[in-house]
Amino acid sequence: MVNKVTIIGHLGQDPEVRHLESGASIAKLRVATNENYKDKEGNWQDRTEWHTVIAWRYLAERAEKSMKKGSLVYIEGKLTTRKWQDSEGKDRWTTEVVANTLRSLDRREGGGGGGSYPPLPGADDDPYAGNKSNTTNTSDTAPQASTEVADAADDDLPF
Repeated sequence: MVNKVTIIGHLGQDPEVRHLESGASIAKLRVATNENYKDKEGNWQDRTEWHTVIAWRYLAERAEKSMKKGSLVYIEGKLTTRKWQDSEGKDRWTTEVVANTLRSLDRREGGGGGGSYPPLPGADDDPYAGNKSNTTNTSDTAPQASTEVADAADDDLPF
């Protein structure tokens, strides 16, 4: 049997972190995922799902140090349901994701990469610096052809 959840979404608020008497840390994250689809009339609809994620110990500390409202995060974990009583004594149930992997996908200021990815060999501090020819040009001007592409045109490849 498998109980595995993968979420990529944005934090709806800063992580709520508590430090227990035992020294363990626990973080509660609210993560939004979005879905776009066409309805029966052909109109685009947006749907946002909110997920409660619980992170323990070093994952909670990582969330506290490197994540904030709006951060893009990657989470793997398992679904858990727990029972509790509200202030009127009624039984309530909550379904949460208990994280076993938690990564920030935000780019760091200064050109660094995502929160927990090690740098590639030969790259200073940018894990995406390994192959500059694959970078995306987001300016309004047309991209210039690199010398690698020009040299490849002289090759006798059949495609």
